[in-house]
Amino acid sequence: QVQLVESGGGSVQAGGSLRLSCAASGRAFNIYTMGWFRQAPGKEREFVAGIIWGSGSTYVADSVEGRFTISRGNSVYLQMNNLKPEDTAVYRCAAGSRVADVRQDGAYAYWGQGTQVTVSS
Repeated sequence: QVQLVESGGGSVQAGGSLRLSCAASGRAFNIYTMGWFRQAPGKEREFVAGIIWGSGSTYVADSVEGRFTISRGNSVYLQMNNLKPEDTAVYRCAAGSRVADVRQDGAYAYWGQGTQVTVSS
């Protein structure tokens, strides 16, 4: 089992920045990929960014390209710049231990509880 805990959400005005963190514990040595997904009220969950833990290869959704960056250190981070009201959502961290497309939520077996990000205009 892997436990994931997100932090760093909050409320900002449009154009502002936030940095989300996701700490993994438990059998974290098995992690192959980690990602961030978001879900806004009334909308489906969508991929935001993912990273292959070993190689460091990253992937970001077209909707956040150039504004969001995923990175890893002791945790996995999502740096969000130039935030827009449409970025408002609950952001969840996810981890998977098998080789799969990081953009698909089926690649992930473990999920955090989520952190709210609210962007006001």
